[in-house]
Amino acid sequence: MEFNKTKAMHFPNDVYIGHNAIDSMRIVAEKNLKSGTILVITGQKTYRIAGEAVVNKLEGLKHYVLFSGNATMDAIKSAREEIADIKVGLVIGVGGGSKIDMGKKIAFDLNVPFISFPTAPSHDGIASPRASIYDGKSFLSIEAAMPTAIVADTEIMAKAPYRFAAAGASDVIANITAVMDWKMANRIKGEIFSTTAAVISEYSSRELIENANMIQPGLEASIWMITKQILASGTAMAIAGSSRPASGSEHLFAHALEILGSGNAMHGEQVAMGSLVSMYLHGGDWKMLYDTYKKIGVSTKAKDYGIPDEIAIKALSIAHRLRPQRYTILGETDLNEEVSRNALKLTGVI
Repeated sequence: MEFNKTKAMHFPNDVYIGHNAIDSMRIVAEKNLKSGTILVITGQKTYRIAGEAVVNKLEGLKHYVLFSGNATMDAIKSAREEIADIKVGLVIGVGGGSKIDMGKKIAFDLNVPFISFPTAPSHDGIASPRASIYDGKSFLSIEAAMPTAIVADTEIMAKAPYRFAAAGASDVIANITAVMDWKMANRIKGEIFSTTAAVISEYSSRELIENANMIQPGLEASIWMITKQILASGTAMAIAGSSRPASGSEHLFAHALEILGSGNAMHGEQVAMGSLVSMYLHGGDWKMLYDTYKKIGVSTKAKDYGIPDEIAIKALSIAHRLRPQRYTILGETDLNEEVSRNALKLTGVI
């Protein structure tokens, strides 16, 4: 039989992580800028935290700062209109999840390199080739630019509220249920499966689970540990060519909450709640996950985020609709309301 399989995988060329990593910004920018203007995408708050310092490192290089809000289709359209007359040769995203996602998507559309400069390790999007973009109805996981380089300054990231780091750790820890869903989809639906991507993704999860006691507020070493596993998770997605290794039923639940009403819960916190239920439905050790989240200071109780029980139940019931093509433990039809209620109650989410 003739073999004709072809697959493209893109990985960062340079990764600078650690104390004062920002000092490498100019070297990285010069290396990746072939011509044109450097577009720095940031927010008003993140500009004060790190954006201004990044721009200062670019002194002498032509650059333009674009201030953006949340990562939405409308925001991307507005950004493209704002930079329509600029020949962009490189995009640098400075901020949390939304600024990184905006930067990745715009860089992808413009076909130019992208540099990720996270101000907090709040989720694994800082190192993945996918972007979570809101289209007015739901959050879409769409193809975006894999960062050509990642500059993660742990000193800067450690200054962000600890809640961001804990949420980022939770997002990676939940990879364990995403991989379980993926393996099941491979067995039942024949979905293409990458053992390499799955092993890396699960490894990143278990590293944080086994070292949860070392993830504490005020420790730059904790940021280092979380960020390393975020990078590993991003690598798994690059190998798979999709978010499959790090996004399963737990993320579908999180996205459903975002649509129905997630209170004040961050993405990683929503995912943590979803992973408990997912692990329970898989018949796995959900109590181990519960204990892990507790160790790092993440609540998995919906009420702690102002999420009513009925919203959580509805979110679990309809979560499969968010990505019907992605087979998970949630199945292909709405979960029975009573089943959803019991699963959320037994795991302590409601």
